[in-house]
Amino acid sequence: MEIRCALPQDIWELLHCLKMRSKYAVLLVFVISLVIIEKENNFISRVSDKLKQSPQALAEANSTEVSPAPAENGSLASLQELDAAFSQLRSHLYNITLQLAGDGDPRPRRHVLLMATTRTGSSFVGEFFNQQGSIFYLFEPLWHVEKTVTFLPGGASAVGSALVYRDVLKQLLLCDLYILENFISPAPEGHLTPFLFRRGSSHSLCEEPVCTPSTKKVFEKYYCKNRRCGPLNITLAAEACRRKQHVALKTVRIRQLEFLQPLVEDPRLDLRIIQLVRDPRAVLASRMVAFSGKYETWKKWASEGEAPLREEEVQRLRGNCESIRVSAELGLRRPGWLRGRYMLVRYEDVARAPLQKAREMYRFAGLPLTPQVEEWIGKNTQAPRDGSGVYSTCKNSSEQFDKWRFSMPFKLAQVVQDACAPAMQLFGYKLASSPAALANRSFSLLEEAQPAWVT
Repeated sequence: MEIRCALPQDIWELLHCLKMRSKYAVLLVFVISLVIIEKENNFISRVSDKLKQSPQALAEANSTEVSPAPAENGSLASLQELDAAFSQLRSHLYNITLQLAGDGDPRPRRHVLLMATTRTGSSFVGEFFNQQGSIFYLFEPLWHVEKTVTFLPGGASAVGSALVYRDVLKQLLLCDLYILENFISPAPEGHLTPFLFRRGSSHSLCEEPVCTPSTKKVFEKYYCKNRRCGPLNITLAAEACRRKQHVALKTVRIRQLEFLQPLVEDPRLDLRIIQLVRDPRAVLASRMVAFSGKYETWKKWASEGEAPLREEEVQRLRGNCESIRVSAELGLRRPGWLRGRYMLVRYEDVARAPLQKAREMYRFAGLPLTPQVEEWIGKNTQAPRDGSGVYSTCKNSSEQFDKWRFSMPFKLAQVVQDACAPAMQLFGYKLASSPAALANRSFSLLEEAQPAWVT
């Protein structure tokens, strides 16, 4: 009482006012909460009623006519009932979406990367995917990127080039073909270019509507193999890519598998990586024929022994073998991000049993092997012995893959074996101990493939 008397009267009136306002505020919040809860219940009831109606009732409810009165007991018995109804509706909408998309094929969109080096048979193996009508296949699109980054002022480091390759590759797998316009020279005009590297090696770029009529009396440097097409319309090519069920790409310009981790983990991609390797002795023998000018020193040294083999060339060979080996070892270790997405394939195994290896690769990629692919393999692996050019994909594969043994000087094979021994051991290529062993047809230089390579 003494404290109350000591306080001024206006202070007591202020406290009394605040006390009354607090009571009214609590009451107001309580009333608003009841209103919100009631509205939530009404909303859930209406959703439940619609989900329980037949498709005909749903159509009538969405029309301009007055909808029927809800049932007396429109509330849900439980949240589980709402979840089940929603799942059913979502499944129904998904089926409708597939039907509207075309053939109703529920298979997911797959992305396949054939990763190799030059003269390993990658053009031949790439045709396994190029011949499948539902796959949008691109042949060496990074060729343009390499030309650009190589001739930049100061050049580009191996790491810098790999990062550029990876970023361009991601856009291509997502059907963003416009990314190539930054690298094609001369630059495309109006999204048109006649200068795409080896356009004719991609069926998807040589079929309608991508293959537009060519202009008479105009020379096209690159045109399709079985038909003349006008300049490539990149917009039409991108649209064709999006219409195809799957995307596949072949490149010899990516060697560091670890740089591809962001692509494998990208939720927009379902990437499968097939690394193709070949006996490095066969690779060198093939390169000395295909790229004769770059291997003059090797040829003179092998045939005449006059010009000494420069150490930097041997080191370059060793570096190439090591980069391939390191990537393969990473893939075979199956880290979490790569598990189920990497397959190692030897070209020699493909050459000996092309249809079997094609089935294994398609099974790994989760794709159906069509009769068209099987027919192409049958026709293009039984070519006459003398009918195969340097860049041909038509080969008598079972007789072609090791013919290098009978023309390569043994001392040249020794250099390769010394430089690439770790990689050869990993891939199951036997070393030749003498000229006789190298040229002996009954002596196989190939160990059996490991089962772990296939899955």
